[in-house]
Amino acid sequence: MKDLEALFGLTDKVALVTGASSGLGSEVARALAKAGASLGLVARRKERLDSLAAELVERGARCCVAPADVTRTEDLTRALDRIEAELGPVEILVNGSGIAPLGRAERHAREKWDAALAVNLTAAFELSQLVGQRMIERGRGGRIIQITSLSGWLGNPVHRLVGYAASKGGLNSLTRQLAVEWAQHGITVNAIAPAYFPTEMTIDPRTGEVPPEQRERMETFTPMARLGRPGELESALLFLAAPASSYVTGVILPVDGGWSAW
Repeated sequence: MKDLEALFGLTDKVALVTGASSGLGSEVARALAKAGASLGLVARRKERLDSLAAELVERGARCCVAPADVTRTEDLTRALDRIEAELGPVEILVNGSGIAPLGRAERHAREKWDAALAVNLTAAFELSQLVGQRMIERGRGGRIIQITSLSGWLGNPVHRLVGYAASKGGLNSLTRQLAVEWAQHGITVNAIAPAYFPTEMTIDPRTGEVPPEQRERMETFTPMARLGRPGELESALLFLAAPASSYVTGVILPVDGGWSAW
Protein backbone atom coordinates (compact mmCIF):
# COMPACT_ATOMS: atom_id res chain seq x y z
CA MET A 1 0.00 0.00 0.00
CA LYS A 2 2.91 2.39 0.65
CA ASP A 3 4.14 1.76 -2.89
CA LEU A 4 0.69 2.51 -4.28
CA GLU A 5 0.51 5.69 -2.21
CA ALA A 6 3.83 6.83 -3.66
CA LEU A 7 2.58 6.19 -7.18
CA PHE A 8 -0.99 7.43 -7.00
CA GLY A 9 -1.57 9.17 -3.67
CA LEU A 10 -2.47 12.86 -3.63
CA THR A 11 -1.97 13.64 0.05
CA ASP A 12 -0.97 17.29 0.56
CA LYS A 13 -1.98 18.14 -3.03
CA VAL A 14 -4.50 20.91 -3.69
CA ALA A 15 -6.99 20.37 -6.50
CA LEU A 16 -9.43 22.84 -8.03
CA VAL A 17 -12.50 21.33 -9.70
CA THR A 18 -15.02 23.32 -11.72
CA GLY A 19 -18.52 22.02 -12.31
CA ALA A 20 -18.29 20.41 -8.87
CA SER A 21 -21.95 20.99 -7.99
CA SER A 22 -23.26 18.01 -9.98
CA GLY A 23 -22.63 15.20 -12.44
CA LEU A 24 -19.13 14.17 -13.38
CA GLY A 25 -17.67 17.23 -11.65
CA SER A 26 -18.84 16.06 -8.23
CA GLU A 27 -17.61 12.54 -9.03
CA VAL A 28 -14.20 14.00 -9.87
CA ALA A 29 -14.09 15.83 -6.53
CA ARG A 30 -14.99 12.68 -4.60
CA ALA A 31 -12.30 10.68 -6.39
CA LEU A 32 -9.58 13.24 -5.67
CA ALA A 33 -10.64 13.40 -2.02
CA LYS A 34 -10.35 9.59 -1.75
CA ALA A 35 -6.73 9.89 -2.85
CA GLY A 36 -6.04 12.48 -0.14
CA ALA A 37 -6.25 15.76 -2.04
CA SER A 38 -7.62 18.99 -0.62
CA LEU A 39 -10.47 20.33 -2.76
CA GLY A 40 -11.35 23.75 -4.08
CA LEU A 41 -14.94 23.41 -5.31
CA VAL A 42 -16.15 25.81 -8.01
CA ALA A 43 -19.61 26.14 -9.60
CA ARG A 44 -22.52 28.57 -9.51
CA ARG A 45 -24.80 26.65 -7.11
CA LYS A 46 -23.35 27.37 -3.68
CA GLU A 47 -25.82 25.24 -1.77
CA ARG A 48 -24.77 22.17 -3.72
CA LEU A 49 -21.10 22.96 -3.22
CA ASP A 50 -21.73 23.35 0.51
CA SER A 51 -23.43 19.95 0.60
CA LEU A 52 -20.58 18.26 -1.25
CA ALA A 53 -17.99 19.98 0.93
CA ALA A 54 -19.74 18.76 4.08
CA GLU A 55 -19.68 15.21 2.71
CA LEU A 56 -15.97 15.39 1.85
CA VAL A 57 -15.01 17.00 5.16
CA GLU A 58 -16.86 14.19 6.93
CA ARG A 59 -14.54 11.81 5.09
CA GLY A 60 -11.48 13.74 6.23
CA ALA A 61 -10.80 16.05 3.29
CA ARG A 62 -10.00 19.75 3.48
CA CYS A 63 -12.36 21.80 1.32
CA CYS A 64 -12.90 25.36 0.15
CA VAL A 65 -16.17 26.37 -1.47
CA ALA A 66 -15.67 29.11 -4.06
CA PRO A 67 -18.88 29.86 -5.99
CA ALA A 68 -18.24 31.34 -9.43
CA ASP A 69 -19.65 31.79 -12.90
CA VAL A 70 -16.86 30.25 -14.98
CA THR A 71 -17.66 32.53 -17.92
CA ARG A 72 -16.59 35.58 -15.89
CA THR A 73 -12.85 36.17 -15.66
CA GLU A 74 -13.17 38.12 -12.42
CA ASP A 75 -15.10 35.24 -10.83
CA LEU A 76 -12.40 32.75 -11.82
CA THR A 77 -9.63 34.95 -10.46
CA ARG A 78 -11.49 35.52 -7.20
CA ALA A 79 -12.22 31.80 -6.79
CA LEU A 80 -8.60 30.83 -7.46
CA ASP A 81 -7.32 33.45 -5.00
CA ARG A 82 -9.72 32.24 -2.32
CA ILE A 83 -8.82 28.58 -2.75
CA GLU A 84 -5.08 29.24 -2.65
CA ALA A 85 -5.46 31.49 0.39
CA GLU A 86 -7.34 28.77 2.31
CA LEU A 87 -5.73 25.56 1.05
CA GLY A 88 -2.42 26.47 -0.61
CA PRO A 89 -1.13 26.52 -4.20
CA VAL A 90 -3.27 24.67 -6.72
CA GLU A 91 -1.31 21.74 -8.15
CA ILE A 92 -4.17 19.93 -9.92
CA LEU A 93 -6.83 21.61 -12.04
CA VAL A 94 -9.84 19.74 -13.42
CA ASN A 95 -12.04 21.74 -15.78
CA GLY A 96 -15.36 19.91 -15.41
CA SER A 97 -17.93 22.63 -16.13
CA GLY A 98 -20.05 21.97 -19.18
CA ILE A 99 -23.38 22.57 -20.85
CA ALA A 100 -24.97 20.85 -23.85
CA PRO A 101 -27.65 23.02 -25.52
CA LEU A 102 -29.76 20.90 -27.86
CA GLY A 103 -31.12 21.74 -31.29
CA ARG A 104 -30.77 20.58 -34.87
CA ALA A 105 -27.80 22.18 -36.61
CA GLU A 106 -29.92 23.98 -39.21
CA ARG A 107 -31.94 25.63 -36.44
CA HIS A 108 -29.30 25.92 -33.72
CA ALA A 109 -29.54 29.42 -32.26
CA ARG A 110 -26.44 31.60 -32.11
CA GLU A 111 -27.10 32.15 -28.40
CA LYS A 112 -26.86 28.40 -27.75
CA TRP A 113 -23.65 28.19 -29.77
CA ASP A 114 -22.07 31.10 -27.90
CA ALA A 115 -23.09 29.69 -24.51
CA ALA A 116 -21.58 26.27 -25.26
CA LEU A 117 -18.26 27.76 -26.36
CA ALA A 118 -18.17 30.16 -23.42
CA VAL A 119 -18.63 27.46 -20.76
CA ASN A 120 -17.02 24.44 -22.37
CA LEU A 121 -14.02 26.01 -24.11
CA THR A 122 -13.29 29.63 -23.25
CA ALA A 123 -13.71 29.11 -19.49
CA ALA A 124 -11.43 26.07 -19.60
CA PHE A 125 -8.80 28.10 -21.44
CA GLU A 126 -9.03 31.05 -19.06
CA LEU A 127 -8.74 28.99 -15.90
CA SER A 128 -5.99 26.82 -17.39
CA GLN A 129 -4.14 30.02 -18.22
CA LEU A 130 -4.63 31.53 -14.75
CA VAL A 131 -3.53 28.33 -12.98
CA GLY A 132 -0.79 27.65 -15.53
CA GLN A 133 0.77 31.07 -14.98
CA ARG A 134 1.07 30.38 -11.26
CA MET A 135 2.41 26.86 -11.80
CA ILE A 136 5.10 28.25 -14.10
CA GLU A 137 6.04 30.98 -11.62
CA ARG A 138 6.37 28.45 -8.79
CA GLY A 139 8.44 26.08 -10.89
CA ARG A 140 7.04 22.87 -9.37
CA GLY A 141 4.96 21.65 -12.30
CA GLY A 142 1.39 20.48 -12.01
CA ARG A 143 -1.51 18.61 -13.56
CA ILE A 144 -4.30 20.03 -15.73
CA ILE A 145 -7.12 17.70 -16.75
CA GLN A 146 -9.97 18.66 -19.05
CA ILE A 147 -13.27 16.79 -19.06
CA THR A 148 -14.11 16.61 -22.73
CA SER A 149 -16.35 14.16 -24.62
CA LEU A 150 -16.44 11.61 -27.39
CA SER A 151 -18.48 14.25 -29.22
CA GLY A 152 -15.23 16.19 -29.48
CA TRP A 153 -14.00 13.87 -32.22
CA LEU A 154 -16.96 11.69 -33.25
CA GLY A 155 -20.38 12.66 -34.51
CA ASN A 156 -23.17 12.04 -32.02
CA PRO A 157 -25.96 9.70 -33.19
CA VAL A 158 -28.15 10.27 -30.12
CA HIS A 159 -28.38 14.03 -29.54
CA ARG A 160 -28.27 17.09 -31.81
CA LEU A 161 -25.69 19.29 -30.09
CA VAL A 162 -23.53 20.98 -32.69
CA GLY A 163 -22.28 23.74 -30.36
CA TYR A 164 -21.31 21.23 -27.68
CA ALA A 165 -19.49 19.06 -30.22
CA ALA A 166 -17.57 22.03 -31.61
CA SER A 167 -16.60 23.24 -28.15
CA LYS A 168 -15.35 19.81 -27.08
CA GLY A 169 -13.38 19.46 -30.33
CA GLY A 170 -11.77 22.78 -29.50
CA LEU A 171 -11.07 21.58 -25.97
CA ASN A 172 -9.26 18.53 -27.34
CA SER A 173 -7.04 20.77 -29.46
CA LEU A 174 -6.49 23.15 -26.55
CA THR A 175 -5.37 20.19 -24.43
CA ARG A 176 -2.74 19.14 -26.97
CA GLN A 177 -1.45 22.67 -27.55
CA LEU A 178 -1.09 23.45 -23.84
CA ALA A 179 0.64 20.09 -23.36
CA VAL A 180 3.24 21.02 -25.98
CA GLU A 181 3.81 24.55 -24.69
CA TRP A 182 3.93 23.73 -20.98
CA ALA A 183 5.80 20.42 -21.04
CA GLN A 184 9.07 22.28 -20.40
CA HIS A 185 7.60 23.52 -17.12
CA GLY A 186 6.68 20.06 -15.82
CA ILE A 187 2.97 20.72 -16.33
CA THR A 188 1.06 17.83 -17.87
CA VAL A 189 -2.15 18.63 -19.71
CA ASN A 190 -4.48 15.75 -20.55
CA ALA A 191 -8.19 15.14 -21.06
CA ILE A 192 -10.75 12.46 -20.27
CA ALA A 193 -13.41 11.81 -22.93
CA PRO A 194 -16.39 9.99 -21.38
CA ALA A 195 -19.18 8.41 -23.35
CA TYR A 196 -22.64 8.48 -21.79
CA PHE A 197 -23.00 8.46 -18.02
CA PRO A 198 -26.33 9.12 -16.29
CA THR A 199 -26.04 12.77 -15.16
CA GLU A 200 -28.24 15.85 -15.12
CA MET A 201 -27.35 16.28 -18.80
CA THR A 202 -28.77 12.93 -19.83
CA ILE A 203 -31.59 12.02 -17.43
CA ASP A 204 -35.21 13.12 -17.59
CA PRO A 205 -35.72 15.21 -14.42
CA ARG A 206 -39.31 13.97 -14.20
CA THR A 207 -38.27 10.33 -13.85
CA GLY A 208 -34.63 10.50 -12.77
CA GLU A 209 -33.79 8.08 -15.59
CA VAL A 210 -32.34 8.30 -19.08
CA PRO A 211 -35.30 8.22 -21.50
CA PRO A 212 -35.70 4.61 -22.73
CA GLU A 213 -35.45 5.43 -26.44
CA GLN A 214 -32.22 7.38 -25.86
CA ARG A 215 -30.76 4.70 -23.59
CA GLU A 216 -31.40 2.10 -26.28
CA ARG A 217 -29.42 4.12 -28.83
CA MET A 218 -26.63 4.82 -26.35
CA GLU A 219 -26.31 1.12 -25.57
CA THR A 220 -26.47 0.16 -29.25
CA PHE A 221 -23.43 2.32 -30.02
CA THR A 222 -21.46 1.02 -27.00
CA PRO A 223 -19.71 -2.37 -27.40
CA MET A 224 -20.25 -3.05 -23.69
CA ALA A 225 -23.97 -2.38 -24.33
CA ARG A 226 -24.44 -0.20 -21.27
CA LEU A 227 -23.92 3.31 -19.91
CA GLY A 228 -21.08 4.27 -17.59
CA ARG A 229 -21.53 3.58 -13.89
CA PRO A 230 -20.64 5.70 -10.86
CA GLY A 231 -16.95 5.36 -10.09
CA GLU A 232 -15.86 4.24 -13.55
CA LEU A 233 -14.23 7.58 -14.27
CA GLU A 234 -12.15 7.53 -11.09
CA SER A 235 -9.20 5.36 -12.12
CA ALA A 236 -8.55 7.35 -15.30
CA LEU A 237 -8.78 10.62 -13.41
CA LEU A 238 -6.49 9.55 -10.57
CA PHE A 239 -3.91 8.18 -13.00
CA LEU A 240 -3.71 11.50 -14.86
CA ALA A 241 -3.60 13.47 -11.59
CA ALA A 242 -1.01 11.25 -9.91
CA PRO A 243 2.78 11.53 -9.58
CA ALA A 244 3.03 8.32 -11.62
CA SER A 245 1.77 10.02 -14.79
CA SER A 246 4.65 12.52 -15.01
CA TYR A 247 5.59 11.37 -18.56
CA VAL A 248 2.01 11.39 -19.91
CA THR A 249 0.83 14.59 -21.56
CA GLY A 250 -1.32 15.63 -24.50
CA VAL A 251 -3.52 12.52 -24.17
CA ILE A 252 -7.27 12.40 -24.79
CA LEU A 253 -8.28 9.30 -22.80
CA PRO A 254 -11.65 7.73 -23.72
CA VAL A 255 -13.72 6.20 -20.91
CA ASP A 256 -16.44 4.92 -23.16
CA GLY A 257 -17.14 1.20 -22.93
CA GLY A 258 -15.48 0.75 -26.32
CA TRP A 259 -17.58 3.35 -28.22
CA SER A 260 -14.51 4.85 -29.96
CA ALA A 261 -13.14 1.39 -30.88
CA TRP A 262 -15.77 0.68 -33.55
